[in-house]
Amino acid sequence: MKSKKHVVGWTEYVDFPEWGITGIKAKTDTGARTSALHVDNIRKLKSGRIKFDVAIGRKKPFRYKTVTADVLKRSRVRSSNGLYTERYFVAPLMKIGPFEDRIELSLTSREDMIFRMLIGRKALEPDLIVDVSRRFPLSRPSRKKKKKVATKEKAKAKVKTKAKVEKTLPKKKALKKKAAKKTVAKAAAKRKS
Repeated sequence: MKSKKHVVGWTEYVDFPEWGITGIKAKTDTGARTSALHVDNIRKLKSGRIKFDVAIGRKKPFRYKTVTADVLKRSRVRSSNGLYTERYFVAPLMKIGPFEDRIELSLTSREDMIFRMLIGRKALEPDLIVDVSRRFPLSRPSRKKKKKVATKEKAKAKVKTKAKVEKTLPKKKALKKKAAKKTVAKAAAKRKS
């Protein structure tokens, strides 16, 4: 039985439910074989596990979430600039919208990159198809609801502004009538002379 294919955009929001991390903005990269996540401060533990800090958000100073995970492997990876680096790999559960799968994820520094995560080919196949013309088709960013207090205050401010405008309108009309009468009087005086 074939599994259902999901369409992802060139960028999506990714969650790691086992780590308690949500909303990491990631870029799909069909040119990269493996996925990569920006982390800092990787520490090897005695139990064969590692502890590291996941950078959340794009603005400096970064917010961090400390995570402990089993090491899947340690391997040399050639980055986009052609240099080889030694990286740890872990296998977290990745969630994009309704889609969930365990992926192979390399831990690296992406501090100078716009996206804190790349989703590579191995994470995309066989269930995800990339539509490069779309952003967030699977993970739609949540819109923050406005506080009711703020909307009530805005409504009160609008009523006050409207009342002020309505008070000044009759004064403006009276001034215009007065100016029009003066203009008419001047024109009549010129005709007489």
